[in-house]
Amino acid sequence: MTVVLQTTHLVKQFGGLTATDDVSIQFEAGARHALIGPNGAGKTTLINLLTGMLKPTSGRIVLNGVDITDASPQKRVRLGMVRTFQINQLFPDLTPLETIGLAISESRGDGADFWRVAGTKPGLNQEIADIIDRFRLADVMNTRTSILPYGKQRLLEIAVAIACRPKVLLLDEPAAGVPDEERHEILSSIAALPKDVTVVLIEHDMDIVFSFSEKISVLVNGGLFTEGPAAEVARDPRVKAVYLGESLDA
Repeated sequence: MTVVLQTTHLVKQFGGLTATDDVSIQFEAGARHALIGPNGAGKTTLINLLTGMLKPTSGRIVLNGVDITDASPQKRVRLGMVRTFQINQLFPDLTPLETIGLAISESRGDGADFWRVAGTKPGLNQEIADIIDRFRLADVMNTRTSILPYGKQRLLEIAVAIACRPKVLLLDEPAAGVPDEERHEILSSIAALPKDVTVVLIEHDMDIVFSFSEKISVLVNGGLFTEGPAAEVARDPRVKAVYLGESLDA
């Protein structure tokens, strides 16, 4: 299997605190890969390193054979890495139709001209329609984002990420804060993501993790504690101990 994203001996220190501790990890093409761990394990720090929001103290990050350790976040997006956030980063005054259209236009290189060309490019219009339908946003596509139900906002954020045509999609707690009655749409949309996109999921909800993931990596105290097929990790008593706060020597 082809490795599309990998880190080698990745370290991030904040003064005397080591938040990412010698992490070497690989993500394969088309994988459904979860990063889990207790609070403070370093999951979001690792994602921020992968996406260029933070610079590593040492180590390397390689995306599709290109060393991106020192690349800007914008370059990483152009190379095919896109993320969502725990708290959405959407434009509150735009509608889903406008937001998705802008994202697609940007990925095509003519984002600045979106408002001028909107409605004049059948291919663009069809791609917008396809994404709106895929993420069940047709009923709210002309509603300002700021007044959408929170579950729809999270769906829109994932839709925007897919509109950027990622090779690697990093989902940072996509269902966080979503009411129970809206969560099924999030779960269905994640399950239906394109098979050629490598999806890396950070999530505290173990039901989501084990229903989605084929492989799981467990972080503890900034380091890679264990990893393997989801079924094996689910049975690992050491992982249960980490989450229950029990002694690892037991």
